[in-house]
Amino acid sequence: MRSSFVVTTGLKLSRSPNAREQAARRRLAVIAAVTGLAAVSAALGVALTPHGAGEPAGRTGPFSYFPSE
Repeated sequence: MRSSFVVTTGLKLSRSPNAREQAARRRLAVIAAVTGLAAVSAALGVALTPHGAGEPAGRTGPFSYFPSE
């Protein structure tokens, strides 16, 4: 005899993800968050950098503090 609690019509429940699938989902979420943060910070850096700042003002280096002969 069939149980009256068995669902015969409508949507059936999908199985819940196992531990490996949950870990993969968490890993994907972390990678997406880090990539998104990097993209946003790069876009802000490009947007907020003043024009002409890419050209160095003068020669700098380890010996730029000493007068050149």
